[in-house]
Amino acid sequence: MSTLKVLVTGSAGQLGQDLVLLLQNQGYEVLGCDRQEMDITNLEQCVEVIGGFGPDAVIHCAAHTAVDAAETDIDAAYLINATGSRNVAVAAEKAGAKLVYISTDYVFDGNGTRPYHEYDNTDPKSIYGKSKRAGEILVQSLSSKFFIVRTSWVYGKYGNNFVKTMLKLGQEKPLLQVVDDQKGSPTYTVDLANFLLELIQTEKYGVYHASNSEACTWYEFTQAIFAEAEDILGLKFTARLEPCGTEQFPRPAPRPRYSVMEHLSIRTNGFQDIRPWREGLRDFLFEMKE
Repeated sequence: MSTLKVLVTGSAGQLGQDLVLLLQNQGYEVLGCDRQEMDITNLEQCVEVIGGFGPDAVIHCAAHTAVDAAETDIDAAYLINATGSRNVAVAAEKAGAKLVYISTDYVFDGNGTRPYHEYDNTDPKSIYGKSKRAGEILVQSLSSKFFIVRTSWVYGKYGNNFVKTMLKLGQEKPLLQVVDDQKGSPTYTVDLANFLLELIQTEKYGVYHASNSEACTWYEFTQAIFAEAEDILGLKFTARLEPCGTEQFPRPAPRPRYSVMEHLSIRTNGFQDIRPWREGLRDFLFEMKE
C-alpha cells in the first residue's frame, strides 16, 4: 500500500495545523497550503497547485470565519467560502482526488429544540452561514467524491479560541458574564482531525456532523473549563461566573440558539462516535500543560 497523499488548505489555521501534524506523524505525504502557497480565490492557481501535487485527498479547511465582519463584507465571505470552495472542488475533481469540505453548524437556523440531522433542511441566518452553505452546494454539484463535514465550537492548541480566551479572562476579571441560552457541542481539533483521517481512507461519501458528543451552553462550557483548568493546570481564577442572555451581548451576526448536531452519518456508516466534549477538553488542557 502506497502512502496516501493529502493536500490541506488553510494549513495555518487551528484545525489545519493539527491536521498537518497528525498526517505527518502517521506517515502521510502532506502538502499544507496557506494563502502564500495557494490563493483559493484564483482558479488557475488551484488547478496548478493541486494538479501538480496529485493528492489522493484534499481537506479544505480554508474559510472566511469572521462571523461578524461577514455581515458587512458580504463579497469577501462569498469570494472565499463559495467561489474559493468551487475552485478547490474543480481542481480536486480534475486531479481525481477525494474532497473534504469543512462546514459549520451555522448552516441551520438555530431555532431547533432537538439535534439537527445531516439531511435536515438548512436555513442559515447569517452571511457566514449562507456563504458556507453556498460552498456546500458547489462542492456537492462539482465533486464526485465528497465529504461535507459540519462541525461546531472548535478549539485547539493553535490560534485564538473560546477556551484560551476564558482561561485568560478568568484570571484577569472580577466578573465574567457568559451566555447561557445558546447550546451546542464544543469540538477539540485533535478529535476532529482524527475523524477526518479515518474518513479519507474510505469511500463513504456524503454529509457528516462531526463534533465532540454531548452538548452544553457557553456558560456550562466555561464552568467546565475553569473546573478542569484548576485541576489540570493548577490555575486560580479570580472571576465570578455569571450566566446571561444573548441580548446582553448584541452582535452584528445572529448566533444559533441551538446548534446541537446529531451524528447520524457517523453511526449509519459504521464509524466510532467522537468522544464526549469534556474528555476532549481535559486532553486539550493536558496538551497545554506540556
